[in-house]
Amino acid sequence: MWIDPIKLKQFLVDSELVSKTDLEALQAIADKKKQSLEEVILNSGKVSESDFRKLKAYLLGIPFIDLSKHKVAKEILFMIPEPVARKHNIVAYNKSDTGLEVAMLNPEDLESIEFIKKGVGLKISPRLTDSESIKNILLQYQKSLKAEFGDIIQKEAVDIKTLASDGEGGDDKLAEGELKKLAEDVPVVRIVDTLLSHAIIQHASDIHIEPYEKEVVIRYRLDGVLHDAMILPKNVAAGITARIKILANLRLDEKRLPQDGRFKIESNGARVAFRVSILPTYFGEKIVMRLLPDAVQGFTLEKAGFHGEGLERIHMGMRSKIGMILVTGPTGSGKSTTLYTVLDLLNTPDVNISTIEDPIEYQMPRVNQTQVKPDIGLTFAAGLRSLMRQDPDIMMVGEIRDSETANLAINAALTGHLVLSTLHTNSAAATVPRLLDMGAEAFLLVSTIKVIVSQRLVRKLQGNKEQYFLTEAEIKHLRTQVDLDRVLKVLQQENLVPAGATWNKIPFYRPKRSDETKYGFAGRVGIHEILSMSLAINELVMKNVSHDQIEEQAKKEGMLKML
Repeated sequence: MWIDPIKLKQFLVDSELVSKTDLEALQAIADKKKQSLEEVILNSGKVSESDFRKLKAYLLGIPFIDLSKHKVAKEILFMIPEPVARKHNIVAYNKSDTGLEVAMLNPEDLESIEFIKKGVGLKISPRLTDSESIKNILLQYQKSLKAEFGDIIQKEAVDIKTLASDGEGGDDKLAEGELKKLAEDVPVVRIVDTLLSHAIIQHASDIHIEPYEKEVVIRYRLDGVLHDAMILPKNVAAGITARIKILANLRLDEKRLPQDGRFKIESNGARVAFRVSILPTYFGEKIVMRLLPDAVQGFTLEKAGFHGEGLERIHMGMRSKIGMILVTGPTGSGKSTTLYTVLDLLNTPDVNISTIEDPIEYQMPRVNQTQVKPDIGLTFAAGLRSLMRQDPDIMMVGEIRDSETANLAINAALTGHLVLSTLHTNSAAATVPRLLDMGAEAFLLVSTIKVIVSQRLVRKLQGNKEQYFLTEAEIKHLRTQVDLDRVLKVLQQENLVPAGATWNKIPFYRPKRSDETKYGFAGRVGIHEILSMSLAINELVMKNVSHDQIEEQAKKEGMLKML
C-alpha cells in the first residue's frame, strides 16, 4: 500500500487542495526537517486532515470512512482491546458473519491488521479515517468502561454486607486475622481492583477514600480538581482499607497512627505506582493514593509547557557542568516531573547521576535513586553527604527543607557537580531570599545558582470550546493585573498572534460542557517563570534586597511572570 510521492503531489495540485508554489515550499520544509511530506502538509494547516485522507484513500484504492459522529455497538468495539486501539490508532466499527471492518489512520500498518485478524478469527477489511473519528471511537471505550465499573462496584458492595462486622464498634473490633480474611475475599478484591483501574482510565492523579458516619465517599482528582466518583455503603470501609494495606505492605492492626506505603499494578500494558497515605479520622481511616506512571521517558520540556526564551534559559542551565537548577512551587505543581524531565535529557552514558528523594516518584534507568528514611537517620542531608562520595556528575535532591541540606547542596554545586532540587516558594524571585533565610551565604548563592524555575499547573480546555472576545471593561481590568503591552509583544515574537493584533481582536476561549467532558477541561499544562542569575541580579542578591526588586530586574531582562 505504498503511494508514489510524485503521484501524491500531482493529485494534490490537480484537486486544487494546495497550489504548486505552496507544495514546493512544503517539500522544502520536509527536506530540511527530515520529515515526510504528509506530516508537513497536515501540520501546516493548508489542507484539512479529512480532505487529505480522502485523497490518500482514493490513491490507495480503499474506502474512506467518517466516524466522527458514529456510535459503535459495545460488542463490536471491544473486539479490539482499548490499549491496542489507542496505540495503533485502529478501531472496529462494523461486523458481518465473515469479516470485521476496521478504521485506521495508517492502512500500511499490516502488522496490526494481522495481529487483530489472529485475535478475532475474521477477515479484516481496513478503511482509512481521520483523527477526529478515531478520537470519537476511543472516547466510547471510556464511557463503556465507566458504566461497567460503576455496576461492578455497586454489585460487589452488596455482596460484602455479610462479611463486614455490623453493629457497634464497626471494623475497629475486627482482629488482624479477620481483616486479612476480609481483604482477600473476592468482592473486596474486585472493588479495589475496579477502583484502581477506573482511576487509571480517568487519568486521575489522586484517589481519596473518605469514611463518614453512614457511607464511604470515593473521589478522584482530575486535572487538579477533586470530583465525586461514587458513594459506597459504610460496610465496605473495613474491607477496602484492609485490602489496600495488604497491597502497600502496611500493618493491618494499626488504626491509631498514620501509615505510608507504596505498591504497583499493571493496567492496559502500563505499570502504575500508587503512593499510599492512611490517616485516622473520626469515622475511620481516610486513604489517599497518588498515581504515578512507572516511567518518565517520553516527557519533553515543550510538552510540559516551556517555550520561547524561558526554554532557552533552561537549556543554558542544563549545559552547565556545575551549579544549581532549582524548581519551585506549591505541592502538586509538577516540580518533580519537571526535574525528572531535565534528568531524562541529561541522562547519557558518560555521566553518573544519583538522587536522594522522598518519595521516589518515577523510576529511571541508569539513575541511582535513594529513598530517604528519617526514622533510621537517612535524611536528605545524610544522603547528600554519602552521594558526594559516590563520584556523581549530576545530583538531584528531592527537596531542600532545612539549612543543613541547603548548605550541603550549595557545597556540592561549588565542588564540581550539577545539582537539581526543589523548594516551596511562591515565585522564582522569592527563592533566593528563602535560601538566605535558611542560612545560606549570599556570595555562595551567586556563585552556584544558574536557573530558577517557578511553576503551576493549569487545566487545558477541551477541543469543544467556546470562543469570545474581551470587552473594553475586561481589558481595562486586566491592565490592573498584568502588563498587557508586554504580553502582546511576547505573543507576537512567538508568532502566536499576528503582528498588528490588538486585544479586542484576539479570540479568547472558555470551557464548554459536552458529552466528551463534563467540565470542559482535559489534561493540564505547566505555566512557568524562569529566572537566570545575571550579573545585575547577582549584585542585588549581594545587597540583600527584597524579592520584589529581584523580580523587577528579572522582568527587565525578559522574564515573563506566570500571571
